[in-house]
Amino acid sequence: MIRKAVIPAAGLGTRFLPATKSMPKEMLPIIDIPTIQYVVQEAVDSGIDDILIISGKGKRAIEDHFDRNFELEARLEEKEDQAWFNEMRRLSDMANVHFVRQKEANGLGDAIYYARHHVGDEPFAVLLGDTIMDSVIPVTRQLVDTYEQYGGSVIGVETVPHDKVNRYGIVGGKALSDTILQLDTLIEKPAPENAPSDLAIAGRYILSPEIFDAIENTPKGKNNEIQLTDSMLLLLKRENFFAHLIEGKRHDIGNKLDFLKTTVEFALKRKEFAAPFREFLKDILKAEG
Repeated sequence: MIRKAVIPAAGLGTRFLPATKSMPKEMLPIIDIPTIQYVVQEAVDSGIDDILIISGKGKRAIEDHFDRNFELEARLEEKEDQAWFNEMRRLSDMANVHFVRQKEANGLGDAIYYARHHVGDEPFAVLLGDTIMDSVIPVTRQLVDTYEQYGGSVIGVETVPHDKVNRYGIVGGKALSDTILQLDTLIEKPAPENAPSDLAIAGRYILSPEIFDAIENTPKGKNNEIQLTDSMLLLLKRENFFAHLIEGKRHDIGNKLDFLKTTVEFALKRKEFAAPFREFLKDILKAEG
């Protein structure tokens, strides 16, 4: 049973400067909901309510977001705005959210290592804090189901165009079904001719606690940082490791263009915005010829 989730959210967000000079990139809103709230909600919807967020300098806004705001709640009560009052209480009560700071930006593997005391000897989920999954069944729940069936660490993967595999960590292995592979290799950003498949790591994982020992033994790699992919490759040599082809769409909020695309797609799904916003987009496209 997976009881705990870890959300790395310590990155500097340099691709979103100047907005992220004083605001965590994970707090950038998709319309009116911060990115990281979608991630926490996915963990909760997957049956996990013990969540550790790995934060860093300048990330206090994330802690405040999941904490109680008594002054705001009192003001909403005074205004008899029950809907928003209930939503603010739901937000602060949705999970047991804990925080620990990554003292230096030493890579994703190093960030995960900060979770070792909180996780202990249990398997746990990892959800990247700048990646939103849009799916009917929560993607983390899909991975939990695979873990419970096969009993080994699981990586969520998605199919990417073959000529773009050099942008991702790519997995390779033996197909056990249409959606499950037993892995025999992981390669970070391979040249297309060297890629073992077109299946890219999608920012969701179920990891055994042995990953911490693997991280300890992982030398610094790309950008002189401890890469989680390198640590998982070490773990792959010791125990069974699986990949699950996720059902759903991944939204990478780590760059501006994808952030804009995600905002548009989510706006078109919101009942109060969908019709007028669609007409607005049509008018713009028509005006541009």
